[in-house]
Amino acid sequence: MDSRTVALIRTTFKAVAAEDGGPEKLARSFYAVLFTEYPQVRDFFPAALEAQRDRLVKAIAYVVDRLEEPDKLLPFLAQLGRDHRKYGVVADHYAAVGKSLKTAMKAYAGTEMWSDEVDRAWDEGLGVIAGTMMDAAEQENTPPVWTGTVIEHREVLRNLAIVRLKLDQPMQYAAGQYMSVQIPSRPRMWRYLSPAIPANAGGDLEFHIRGVTGGWVSPAMVGHTRVGEQWLIGSPLGGLGVPRNTRRKMLMIGCGTGIAPLRAQLMAMTLRRSNPKVDVFVGGHYPCDLYDLEVLSQLAVANKWLTITPVTESDENPWWHFGESGDAARELPGLQPRQIGQIGKIVAAHGNWSDRDVQIVGSPSMVQTTKFRLMAAGTPTKNIRHDPLF
Repeated sequence: MDSRTVALIRTTFKAVAAEDGGPEKLARSFYAVLFTEYPQVRDFFPAALEAQRDRLVKAIAYVVDRLEEPDKLLPFLAQLGRDHRKYGVVADHYAAVGKSLKTAMKAYAGTEMWSDEVDRAWDEGLGVIAGTMMDAAEQENTPPVWTGTVIEHREVLRNLAIVRLKLDQPMQYAAGQYMSVQIPSRPRMWRYLSPAIPANAGGDLEFHIRGVTGGWVSPAMVGHTRVGEQWLIGSPLGGLGVPRNTRRKMLMIGCGTGIAPLRAQLMAMTLRRSNPKVDVFVGGHYPCDLYDLEVLSQLAVANKWLTITPVTESDENPWWHFGESGDAARELPGLQPRQIGQIGKIVAAHGNWSDRDVQIVGSPSMVQTTKFRLMAAGTPTKNIRHDPLF
């Protein structure tokens, strides 16, 4: 797409999104049009659409902001296309979504903004998006979905569990990637999870899952998963596991279960002959949130290129915690002394990290705050990576 086409798409979308309640109105209108004009696609979506509506607008915004960066956008769209095979979507479904989105956009943009030129620009943009996704899906020869049988479910905190699965056939993914997961008790409600171990020939997966208060899926995963039940797993997504330069020093920052994709990468790196220096900061609100320190300690002791620093915002555990998870942070070998404070501030205080490939994993607010602190300290923006925040 040329710069004029990109500008027209971006201007109309941002104008609609900037209105009071604009993103929610756009999403509601889109789904209303889609389900009215194409009722056969309703079965692809969960009964409750609140989270889906929010994710839709954020995904569109992510794509719109990268229309002039094909080297980043096209691989992302190709991954989405491979992942969407799990729904059984075909070309007609892509056309239905594109037409419904354009109808919703046109309704809220108004006749003054929506010209014939804008209409053509959106046709071109939606064509590129759909075409890239469909081409990737058609060229893929891996299964559209894997079945994983739960072989272990272990609650390590009141709201956090480790779940191990055995896939029906091995999956190839880069350590650090994530994938969509559906559990039997929540049909059509797919959630993104990152494996905490690298891909292996045995088809083993390990997920670290924190239950989100009021959530539809994660509390069920944490509190009601049973050994023997079967989960569905979509194709791998994300770019964290694709190193830019295996000889470049790295800085990894993870909070809570955000340590999972970083740990998977560290485990994969131990299989190499040599590695650059890697500094890892792992954080949580309380000491007990550092639930995986024992494994990280073992990795640090065995690999001299690895430095791990625990960080917590509080020096004491909450009233409801009883146990030793994370309590021995200062005693485990190979770890740096635990630091107290906000993780982004602590990492930035160590220097500008301008010589590092930086990865950040955690909640959207944690990722954004840490990223801004690093940039303020002198870390080049181009060196910082994280998965899409939606």
